[in-house]
Order: sequence, then C-alpha cells, then structure tokens
Amino acid sequence: MGASLCVPLASLLSGRTVQGQNKTEKPQGPPGSAPSLASLSPEDDQFLNDLESANFLYFWEQASPKTGMVKDRCNLHVNDQGIVASIAATGFGLTALCIGHQRGFISSEAALERVFAAFRFLWKKLPQHRGFFYHFANINTGERVWDSEISSVDTAILLCGVLSCRQHFRHPDVSQLADLIFNRVDWTWLSEDTSLLPHGWTPEIGFLPSRWDYYSELMMMYLLGLGSSAHPLKQETWSAWKRLTFEYDGMRFIGSFAPLFVHQYSQAWFDFRGRRDKYADYFQNSVIATDVHRRFCVELGKQFPDYSDDLWGITASDSDKGYVIWGGPPAVGPIDGTVVPSAAGGSLTFAPPAACVSSKLSVTVTARPGASTDS
Repeated sequence: MGASLCVPLASLLSGRTVQGQNKTEKPQGPPGSAPSLASLSPEDDQFLNDLESANFLYFWEQASPKTGMVKDRCNLHVNDQGIVASIAATGFGLTALCIGHQRGFISSEAALERVFAAFRFLWKKLPQHRGFFYHFANINTGERVWDSEISSVDTAILLCGVLSCRQHFRHPDVSQLADLIFNRVDWTWLSEDTSLLPHGWTPEIGFLPSRWDYYSELMMMYLLGLGSSAHPLKQETWSAWKRLTFEYDGMRFIGSFAPLFVHQYSQAWFDFRGRRDKYADYFQNSVIATDVHRRFCVELGKQFPDYSDDLWGITASDSDKGYVIWGGPPAVGPIDGTVVPSAAGGSLTFAPPAACVSSKLSVTVTARPGASTDS
C-alpha cells in the first residue's frame, strides 16, 4: 500500500500477541496462521487462473477507456447500455489492472494507458468534495447520478485501487498523480467532531447520520486515514468502533450483522497476516468467520438442498429481485437458497480448498438452465 501507510499499520497491529485483549474474546490461534495453498492441485491453479482472467475482463470491458470509470453492474445477457459507474467498482478495476498486468492478461502499455486515463480524470474532472467522491457517477462525464452521497467507504475502496497502481507500476507519473489524489482527501474534515466516521455527506443535508461504528469493511478506511500525511485521522479513531463477538458451532469470531464481504474487503489490500492489535488477529478472524459461514450454509442445506460442503456462499449480490443484502450467521436478509459465487471466490485466501471446490461447482451450476446462482 505504500510507505506512508506502513507506520499506522505497524503501530496499530504488531507481530506479537498483545496483552489486554477484550475480555469477551479468546485468543484465535497462532497470529497469521493461514490455510496452506499447497493443497491446491495444478488443475485447481489453472482453474483459478482462468477464473481470474474472466473476472479481469469485466473490469477491462465494462470501463470507459476515456475516463477509466467502471460500471457498477452490467447484465451480460442483454445489450446493456447502462452509464452508471461507481467509485468502488473503479477502485476494484484499478486493482484488477495490476493483477491483469502481473498475470500477463494485458501489456504494460495497455495497462498504463488505462491507469493514466483514470488518474487524470480523478484528479482533474470527477466531482469531489474535500477529496471524497460521489458514490455513483456517469461513466462518461463523471456527473453525479441518483443524487448519491459523497461516500467515505467507497472513496476508500477507490483509494486502495489508486495506491495499488502506485505500488505495482512504480512509474514516476503514476506515483505523482496517486499522491495528489490521496493527499487531497481531508480526513480531518470527515472526523471533525467525531471519532466514528460518517457514511457520507451530501450538499443538500450535510453529513449522513449513520456512522461506521461496528467491525466491517471500515478497517481499510480508518487505516487509510491514519496513514495520510496531509490530513491524518487521530490514532484513537482505530479503537472507537465496536468489535462484537459472535459464537457459532463452538467457534468465536468478531463480526457484524452483515454479509460475508465485511471479512474480505479490507484484506483485499491490507495484509494482516502475522499482525494483531489488542483486540484480534484479523486475518485469523476472517479464517474463522469463513469456516463459520460455510458451516452455516451447510446447516441451511436442510431447508435449501443446493447448499452443501461443496457448494456454499451467501453475500450481498444482485438477484432476480434486485440487490439483496443477505448472509450470516447471524442470518441476514431474505435467504432463499441462492448461491452467490463471489462469497466463496472472495474466501480463497482464508479457505483455499473449500473455496476452490465451491467456485468450480458454481461455474458448473451456473451453466445449467434455471441455475440458482447470482454474482
């Protein structure tokens, strides 16, 4: 993530067990103990490479070559003429450019051309307020869409993509633009009267009343703010949000009443392995939460027979009823037996064999008429 972000991550998360843990939480195993990738066969590795290539194509084909903005969603089964981009999708898309380049899916020239298009648009044209961007925008013009909010967490996802490009390509002009975009973000404005960051702001009503106050994808946002050299958050903001402890099938973990992705998003960019703060080893916490979620789906198999040890995963997704926030445990949303492939796909770091098996079966099931999977 760059040198400027090493200091807060190192100071908040040490590589040793810290005394004075929350008394509601028991130690979660050896810090950073990770599932072994050695259990994946060459066939599995080839499958994951093909899956990665296919996912990369979404971020390449559904982005504007002129602005670098990426569509928030796209129905590939019809002639989708949608023009709504999201800054979160664009952040993932910038990260995908790094992966695509490293994997050999695109050339250096093509990748850098797209990066520069995106960075110049972000720096000079995309509407922003104190460095934060509107959640949804016109993919071609950058104009605000749907009266959307200036979004704190979606700006954070975008910044993670920006900094990933700075780190990966190590091009002086990329680095300069990345620093300009990152340093413009005024975290002190966002936290002016609170240690709990608001979800967003609009010119019509000001700050939104909701706060990022419980464990979720918020970790990346707080770490980015703490790592800012221009407008940093105060260190005490890291301890301001709550870490609720849940128990399922004899396993304890920090979580939320939220879908599985809250255990995945921050760790798409921040490497928590071998680190912990006084509350948790967050990598190991996601390992546990992933296994708990798999067991939860297997238990749901009594009601929805498609769920099994080999096919599992529910997280926020589109569905035939629109966008749905579902998952668990605890059970969230109107779970109807849908398998969401991105749930297992996003769990590959935390449960490689189980997630790989489910991802492979998801591809097979999706190819069948009447398949009950959504991505």
